[in-house]
Amino acid sequence: MNISLANLSPAHLRRAANLKEQIAKLEKELGNILGSASATTPIKGPKRMSASARARISAAAKARWAKIKGKAKPAAKPKKKMSAAAKARLSALAKARWAKAKKAGKTRL
Repeated sequence: MNISLANLSPAHLRRAANLKEQIAKLEKELGNILGSASATTPIKGPKRMSASARARISAAAKARWAKIKGKAKPAAKPKKKMSAAAKARLSALAKARWAKAKKAGKTRL
């Protein structure tokens, strides 16, 4: 509704008021027929939380964060060291693979 009430004539204002009254009567009658007044009840805003509920939620959140922050990070696992014999064996296998690939002409640079 982009029409301002100040721009309406008195006749239009009376007609709008009569329509609004008729709508209210019809909504009330509909509520009586359906057996609930919820059809005519305006929708309210979001429910507010009590101060004690907010305090409980805040305390629980703080406790969770304290528990998380209080734990130290797990110690890093020591790196496994490869024996010299294992390194030599892997090196020999890699050299053999490269020699085979070069002989077959499958090298990519």
